[in-house]
Amino acid sequence: MSSLLVIGLGNPGEEYAKTRHNVGAATVDLMVKQLSLSLSTQKATKARVAVTTVSGERVIFAIPMTYMNDSGKAASLLTRHYLGDEEEPLHQIMVIHDELDLDAGVVRLKFGGGTAGHNGLKSLGAHLHGFDFGRLRIGVGRPPGQMSGADYVLRRLTKSDAEVLDLACHRATDAVSAVIADGFDRAMNVFNTR
Repeated sequence: MSSLLVIGLGNPGEEYAKTRHNVGAATVDLMVKQLSLSLSTQKATKARVAVTTVSGERVIFAIPMTYMNDSGKAASLLTRHYLGDEEEPLHQIMVIHDELDLDAGVVRLKFGGGTAGHNGLKSLGAHLHGFDFGRLRIGVGRPPGQMSGADYVLRRLTKSDAEVLDLACHRATDAVSAVIADGFDRAMNVFNTR
């Protein structure tokens, strides 16, 4: 049975829950609820995890309990625990994260690539020894004026911004479902042309 490890990036704690930086974690939370699953804390993987089978494929949903800048620690433990004996385990990972270089609300799939300054992706690359994993990028837009990217993604959302990103998280769950059902390449062709 093949496996797909879906990792939603974010920071733990209530103060970060409604920020741009946590849209990845919010998407996994939403997807798990849609599937009537629940996340359980796994100290061994430093993550909250739910495992299910969809169309003969094992799907592992995970949210690291580490801070964003240390996401790679949990990702590495999750990979060893769930994908350890599988060939090319990085190809069976999809990371969901916020993206400054996409307009707010835009959802795009991508395979591999750089980090664009995203510290969560830097940590994953360092701990997984490569960047050849799938990404589901949720656009949060650029910071206004002279505001730093870090301040922008950690700032609490306005009501209108929260509504835009909530819709994006729902679209992102559709993208995850498409990847599970049709594979990454076919899902990318559909979602990247919308």
